[in-house]
Amino acid sequence: MRKLNVLRAAVLSSLLLMISSVAWSEPLTLQQLFSEMQTIATETKTLSSGFVQEKNLAIFSEKLISHGIFSYQAPDRLRWELLTPVASGFVLRGGEGESWNSLSEERNSFSVENDPIMGVIAQQLLAWARVDLDWLQNRYQMELASSQPIVLRLTPRDEGEAGFIDYLQVRFSADRRYIAEVLMAEQGGDSTLLRFTNVHLNRELPREAFQPPEF
Repeated sequence: MRKLNVLRAAVLSSLLLMISSVAWSEPLTLQQLFSEMQTIATETKTLSSGFVQEKNLAIFSEKLISHGIFSYQAPDRLRWELLTPVASGFVLRGGEGESWNSLSEERNSFSVENDPIMGVIAQQLLAWARVDLDWLQNRYQMELASSQPIVLRLTPRDEGEAGFIDYLQVRFSADRRYIAEVLMAEQGGDSTLLRFTNVHLNRELPREAFQPPEF
């Protein structure tokens, strides 16, 4: 269950980044935000960025820091990869994909139809890529927590997810052209902060972007 929710949060965080590449006019309402999300979703062909992940565990005083990269290509290709401290990740190409771990040098193929974890990831991917607001609003209670800076707060409606995740908080950059941070606050006091860096929209991606690495 923990692996499922961590992967779900990773994909949700990544795809939230995709929907926020233009500035909004003032004053901003939640409905205006949704409208902009839908507009940008139709215009987004590719998205890539780096990210820094900070894991805060309630039982430890030190942060666990890792770095990675993210790539998306419409309509259904995704790469989420941790580069440090241990290289691992997955690629998704429609209903099929591969995951890997460089430490064990394991690579596994999967189908979203037969793998419940990756099935959830694909569902999250398609919901954000298509900006399926009915699905999202059924899944999360969403509110505009702040307009300066813009902060969106999502609270899970699903009992299983709510038992693990307290809320997700998304902060946009100062120029409001992309998401700067995503905070996942867990029940019990742990949290994960994702900070996105070097964001590129509609840039041509290399052919190997959605292929697993060779060991």
